Amino acid sequence: MSTIAITGASGKLGNATLTALLTHTNHPPSSIIPLTSSHPSSPTWTSLLSQNPSLQVRHATFNDPSTFEYALRGVDKLFLVSTPHVALDFEHEDGREKEDGEGREKHHRVAIDAAVKAGVGHIYYSSLAFAWNTQTQAPGSTSKAGVMRAHLRTEAYLSRLSAEGKVKVTVLREGLYNESWPLYLFGYGNGNDGGGDGREVVPVRGDGRVCWTGIKELGVGSALVVAAEDGGFDGRTVYLSSRARDARSLAEVAEVVGRVRGEGLGVRVVGREEYERYYIEERGGDRGAVRWWAGTYEAIRDEECEVDDPTLERLLASVGVKSKGVEECIAEMVKKADK
Repeated sequence: MSTIAITGASGKLGNATLTALLTHTNHPPSSIIPLTSSHPSSPTWTSLLSQNPSLQVRHATFNDPSTFEYALRGVDKLFLVSTPHVALDFEHEDGREKEDGEGREKHHRVAIDAAVKAGVGHIYYSSLAFAWNTQTQAPGSTSKAGVMRAHLRTEAYLSRLSAEGKVKVTVLREGLYNESWPLYLFGYGNGNDGGGDGREVVPVRGDGRVCWTGIKELGVGSALVVAAEDGGFDGRTVYLSSRARDARSLAEVAEVVGRVRGEGLGVRVVGREEYERYYIEERGGDRGAVRWWAGTYEAIRDEECEVDDPTLERLLASVGVKSKGVEECIAEMVKKADK
């Protein structure tokens, strides 16, 4: 049985995957290695072991490559959960994207290089579900979303290593979280952490249909892919997301939010100048963050997130897990926030 390591094991996707490995696969806990930047004396360490005392919790931090090299000794498969620290990707004074190798991919390469050095046989990388090509109904290699480009650079780096025969690679483009709708509806870097501003109409840079997907379901799908021993996912880029038939636009999300709140809420597509003026001048947002995030809406508008890959649907069905729709998630989040 392969030994599996998971980075960010206490985070949202990492822990959902860890939980699913323990719940929905026959993988022995003693062969699962949750990696955390926390130390053995921390509550995080204790919390991970509370999920199963047989887990081999190990310390690893992107700030010290040697910790990854040590933590990945004896590991067969690495599930590399991408870092959520998107502020690494752009210059805050003007929103310019960092040079290749200076954004989040810099951290990812620390883990990747350590994995190769430690002899890890297969890396599974959690990318993001942008860059779907609706014309070919297949993964694309470019995106208008700044939030996707660090993922694309990481994917390209992994592809080169795979071509050189240094490691097997599987890329999992994980659907935009159901739980992240405030970020996409109200905007990153707007000074209110995505909580909205109480206006009846929210200005957005563009709109389109998104295949929102629950974190729990993504964890199950990721776990089943990583645990598979038949090689069916080797060398592939697959999307783990809901299907296009279940996609919802930002306007539809806003309508649900308004209905749950008992008040009207809508969106209005505006030009870049008005978008920046509102979120920077009126909302007091970070100039660089607002400008960089604008491309996210242009990517959504261009149908980059209207995915139609059946992989997750099939994986969930194989273990009897039903998906939670974004509408249900919105209702739960809004009601919880209102308490």
